[in-house]
Amino acid sequence: MGLTVSEKIIREHIVEGKPEPGERVAIRIDQTLTQDATGTMAFLQLEAMRVDKCKTELSLSYVDHNMVQMGFENSDDHRYLQSVARKYGVKFSRSGNGICHQVHFERFAVPGKTLLGSDSHTPTAGGMGMFAMGAGGLDVASAMAGEPFWITYPRVTGIKLMGKLEDFVSAKDIILKVLSILSTKRNVDTVNEYFGDGLSNLTAQDRATITNMGAETGATTSIFPSDEITREFLIAQKRGESWKLLTADPDCVYDRIIEIDLSEIEPLVATPHSPGNVTPVSELAGIPVDQVCIGSCTNSSFRDLAVAAEILRGRTVALNTSLIIGPGSRQVLSMIADSGHLASLIASGARVAEATCGFCIGNGMAPGTDAVSLRTINRNFEGRSGTASAQVFLVNPEVAAASAITGEFTDPRTLGIPYPFISIPDTFPVDDSMIIDEYDPETEPVRGPNIGPPPINEPLPEKLIGTVQIKVGDKITTDHIMPAGKRLIYRSNIEKYSHFVFEGIDPAFPERCRKNLTAYLYNFIVAGYSYGQGSSREYAAICPMHLGVKAVFALSFERIHTANLVNFGILPLRFQSRNDYDNLETGHEIEVLNPCFGLAEGKPLSVMDHTSGHSFQVAHDLSERDIEMILAGGFLNWFSRRA
Repeated sequence: MGLTVSEKIIREHIVEGKPEPGERVAIRIDQTLTQDATGTMAFLQLEAMRVDKCKTELSLSYVDHNMVQMGFENSDDHRYLQSVARKYGVKFSRSGNGICHQVHFERFAVPGKTLLGSDSHTPTAGGMGMFAMGAGGLDVASAMAGEPFWITYPRVTGIKLMGKLEDFVSAKDIILKVLSILSTKRNVDTVNEYFGDGLSNLTAQDRATITNMGAETGATTSIFPSDEITREFLIAQKRGESWKLLTADPDCVYDRIIEIDLSEIEPLVATPHSPGNVTPVSELAGIPVDQVCIGSCTNSSFRDLAVAAEILRGRTVALNTSLIIGPGSRQVLSMIADSGHLASLIASGARVAEATCGFCIGNGMAPGTDAVSLRTINRNFEGRSGTASAQVFLVNPEVAAASAITGEFTDPRTLGIPYPFISIPDTFPVDDSMIIDEYDPETEPVRGPNIGPPPINEPLPEKLIGTVQIKVGDKITTDHIMPAGKRLIYRSNIEKYSHFVFEGIDPAFPERCRKNLTAYLYNFIVAGYSYGQGSSREYAAICPMHLGVKAVFALSFERIHTANLVNFGILPLRFQSRNDYDNLETGHEIEVLNPCFGLAEGKPLSVMDHTSGHSFQVAHDLSERDIEMILAGGFLNWFSRRA
């Protein structure tokens, strides 16, 4: 039986485990990437491991998230990142060079290689035929230290694309269509693999848009084959030597197949507050729009900004609408400047932001109170924009540009203008001067006053009794747990950052946890389905750990967050019935009976609710290695003991 693209890459990189769906396997990591919102802690953790040099083929540290420097914190972190990159032999992409996923796709992604990044949208490189996964910073630090990365050998969903997109419909609409089918949950331990004759009509950057936002399905990653279109893009980036042909075998077997006729897709939109709430743009026509943002790692390529510029050419942004443009990289900014597209955007009244994540993570450009904001980004979680009451919609660049002109939701097909076909250049302007490549093991990392050591947990106690400090519902994201935006300046100061755990849901949560610890009781979290969606930020595990959280009880967990909980010694325990979830409430005192013995035996754990008198059992999906880490109190303790 033949192999899929995913299976070929995984099997070539397996160092331990059976290549069978559901089995745990360790794979060799070729490349890593970090960014400044998660990378600071990742490098602090790498230092704690006491390795002498980064051991991957290639590792990069990007500065792209926290560019607004209202105080010393962000600048200090960037100085630390540059100096620690030099110490360990990691390439450093300076402020202004661009968003990590866009730059990595342009300059470093290689078909057939593995990539692990401390950002959930690392699968962007899957558009290049790379097996690219998001993870917590500690997992990435571990990979830089030479450790393999453990995953559940995935089931592969084959997504067959047929035909060709109609005018004013683009790659964003394809992934929104996929999200309307797969939704944002119950896709853990799967890979979305694209095939079919429709691929010949998608550029490399189109594919990157699709794999980038595939992260919202909860899949391990998304991937395209490496074909002639991949080769042409690499040649245009002066990296033709990196190309290799990589396609699925004709007799491969997918776990399931989804067929999509591209000609039947119309412009789509994800409505608040989930990327999975998909509806046609035509059904929202006429709703006033206050803000339009075009950019982010999903839709900030040359093609995306050029098509928006052509729609806006000779036209002006509506009186009550603000338009912001965010180029994905310095290369993209240079290209739209040289081609004249930047001039068209500026003439239309657009504001031009830095080549950063910016408005996507709520770091600037927050919309007004109750505002409607159309964005080409990948997430529209409640409050993520920086404004709790804002309504954020996800659209393609064509819809965004058309709506900016009219000041209301507009299907671009109704504007009565010809579709602007954008010609992709045969050669891209290559300038890597903003990427520092130095290695000096004697370098002393520069530490500002906001930078502290990574917190170390204690081993799992024999007696685990505590209080449920919060009960939340389904689809709780890491943004809900640890707010980004203005709070990200504390990412290297866990004591300070921990004051904002669940800030948008229950601001009193941290104080309750601290008071409970003084009574020698631990803290617990209760959640519904798909706990830990969204960003890979491990602070959603680190800060609760710092507050004495020892276990999270949920109906289901998302992959990256589960790994982060284990890495920091927090038990991810799964309810076996909805009734058990319903019976637990905030304030209940509960006890996990004989946790160490139960884990060692590999059995479900028994829980006693001392408040209600109810008892129940919880399951877990922990491997033997996971259990060792939980018992030790997390990865750093486990790694130190093993070393």
